[in-house]
Amino acid sequence: MHNILLWAASLVAAITWATHTFVGGVHVARPLLADTSLPRAAKWLAYYCWHLATLMIAAMALLFAAAALGHIGPGLTCALAIFALACSALSAAVALKGSIRPWRFPSTTLFLVTGALGLASGCA
Repeated sequence: MHNILLWAASLVAAITWATHTFVGGVHVARPLLADTSLPRAAKWLAYYCWHLATLMIAAMALLFAAAALGHIGPGLTCALAIFALACSALSAAVALKGSIRPWRFPSTTLFLVTGALGLASGCA
C-alpha cells in the first residue's frame, strides 16, 4: 500500500510541476517579465526564484518516484513529505499576506495533497 501512496505523491508532484510550468508560466512568469515598474534586480531575482521552484517541484516528483522504487529510505521520504507540507503552508501564508484566498493558489492544495500522501505512506 505504501508504494501506491508514494506513486500517488509522485504523480501529484508531477501535476504540480506541470501546473506551475504551463499554467503559471502564462499567468505569472510572462506578466512578471513584461512588468516594467519593478526594479531590474527584483524582477530578475523573482524570475530566478520561479525557475528554482520549477526545479524543486521536478525533483520532488522524481524523489517520491525513487522512494516508491525503494531507492530512498524512510528518513528522506518523511523529510520530503514535510517539505511539501511546508510549501503548502508557505503558499497559504503568502496568499493571505496578499489578501488572496489560500485555495486560489493551486500550490496550496497540490503541495498539501503531495505531503499528506507522503506521510500516509508511512514515509516508506
